[in-house]
Amino acid sequence: DIEGLGDKQIEAFHADGLVRAPADIFTLAARAAASGIDLAAREGFGAKKVANLFSAIEARRRIGLDRFIFGLGIRHVGETTARDLARAYASIEAFRSAVAAAVAGGKESEAYGDIDGIEGIGTTVVDALVDFFGEPLNIEAVDALQRQLTVLPVERPATAGSAVAGKTVVFTGTLEKLSRAEAKAQAERLGAKVAGSV
Repeated sequence: DIEGLGDKQIEAFHADGLVRAPADIFTLAARAAASGIDLAAREGFGAKKVANLFSAIEARRRIGLDRFIFGLGIRHVGETTARDLARAYASIEAFRSAVAAAVAGGKESEAYGDIDGIEGIGTTVVDALVDFFGEPLNIEAVDALQRQLTVLPVERPATAGSAVAGKTVVFTGTLEKLSRAEAKAQAERLGAKVAGSV
C-alpha cells in the first residue's frame, strides 16, 4: 500500500542492505541517512521522489487490524479472512493473545477451538495461523512491525437499527453513486455480510 515502493525498489534497497525485514521499511529514512547512502542519487529517483516515498511510508504508520493481519502474508489468510479475524478479536493484543494460546495449547486446546469457531474460519486457517506464529522469526518480524506501526482496532459494525444487520447482500450491476468497494464497506459497517455472488 505504499506508493512509490514496488518490487524493483524493495530489491534495490535489499541489495544495499537497507531493507532486510518488513519493519525496515519504516526506518528506511533514518538508516539511509546514517549509512551515508543518498537515495536521491539512485537511478530512477530524485529528491522529490525520495521525499514522496518517505511521506508515503509515514502515511502508512497507522493501519487497521484487518489490513495488518492481511499484510503479514499468512498462507490461507486473504482479505476476507483477515477481516473476519479482526472483527472477532477487535484489537491486535486480543488477536495475538488468542493465537499464542492456540500455538501453546495445540489442536485440542480451547483457544484453537475458539478460533476455529469464528464464522468463515476453519481448521486450515487456524493451522496456518499456528504455523506462522509458531515460528520465532515470524514473531520477531511481527513484534518489530508493531514497534513501528499503530495498529488500529476494528470498527464494530453499527448494527442497531440497521435493516441489513445480519443479512447477506450481493451487489450486482452498475452502481450510480458509490463504487462497488464503497458500497461493500458501507454495508459491512451496517452489519451486513457481503458475498461475491448469489
